[in-house]
Amino acid sequence: MRFLFYTHSLISDWNHGNAHFLRGVMRELLALGHDALALEPEESWSRDNLIADQGDHAVDAFHATFPMLNAQVYGPDFDHAAEVERADVVVVHEWTDPALVAQIGALRQAGGRFTLLFHDTHHRAVSREGEIAGLDLSGYDGILAFGEALRERYLKAGWGRQVYTWHEAADAALFHPMEAEEEGDLIWIGNWGDDERSAELSEFLMNPVHDLGLRATVRGVRYPDEALQRLQQANIAFKGWIANAEVPRAFARHRVTVHVPRGPYVRELPGIPTIRPFEALACGIPLVSAPWSDAEGLFRDGDFRWAKDGEEMRRHLRELVNDPAARAEQAARGLETIRARHTCAHRVQELLTILNDRTAAERKTA
Repeated sequence: MRFLFYTHSLISDWNHGNAHFLRGVMRELLALGHDALALEPEESWSRDNLIADQGDHAVDAFHATFPMLNAQVYGPDFDHAAEVERADVVVVHEWTDPALVAQIGALRQAGGRFTLLFHDTHHRAVSREGEIAGLDLSGYDGILAFGEALRERYLKAGWGRQVYTWHEAADAALFHPMEAEEEGDLIWIGNWGDDERSAELSEFLMNPVHDLGLRATVRGVRYPDEALQRLQQANIAFKGWIANAEVPRAFARHRVTVHVPRGPYVRELPGIPTIRPFEALACGIPLVSAPWSDAEGLFRDGDFRWAKDGEEMRRHLRELVNDPAARAEQAARGLETIRARHTCAHRVQELLTILNDRTAAERKTA
């Protein structure tokens, strides 16, 4: 089959986690003998910021790292009708321009022979509901929501006829354990965002690191001056953006990492951990998480450690940093679950099952 993905960017992962997942999905589709193309707009805030931050060589680095992946940039004169007509499956990400979302849906309604799916990997359905409610999804065959809570939100609002839960996962070809010379005790990889977890980062990251005197590093973007000052006060080294392809080696150079989820997911979309914990556990690094509800049972007890507050975070970090046997046991358990349930290969099989089920239902109806 020929898969066509409309994405904000495949080339850039600057503050754009969907690129992580889509790269892995496309890689797995290609390995199964399918064809896959990603289309991204000329005006991409992620790619623009990447180039402004790192220079054009960052785009070259993407192509060098992922030579098998095909990404094409489209402008205002691009012939979308011709492109979607060549596809068997078209997946449109929720950051796509609303007018284009509607245009592609209209092409499907007008007799397009492709299966059309809308893919939501964000919390806008609850944090900026009007933006999602304003999208014309009437021509779409189904919705791919990256968590059951989000799927239920779509169904309750009447935004889609068929809504499927399709979690993100780790690209196991990229994220796996590796050997590297140790540089520190703890690394946290994440973007500051829009003050969606600033208090939690103090409680579960900065204060424990400072109090335990850990050698710690933070990588990410969109950190305001106040956040940088707080990191400095906690004696945490801030090293800015890191290409997602470099993250596994960064994990390998440290003893432990943490997960601090954004507020909207904790409060309104329980059960959605986002992609970072999958990637960390796939690399075989022990992980300690601030509170969130694993409402869908994605993980087993003990795959990572829970910290209900800052004091519990200090206790877990103290043990894992200082006890190699505890680190090894913790890392092995989390890695086992990722390999068994949460790789992009698993998600591709889920997607193919969704497509097969849809085809079977259409034949039965006919």
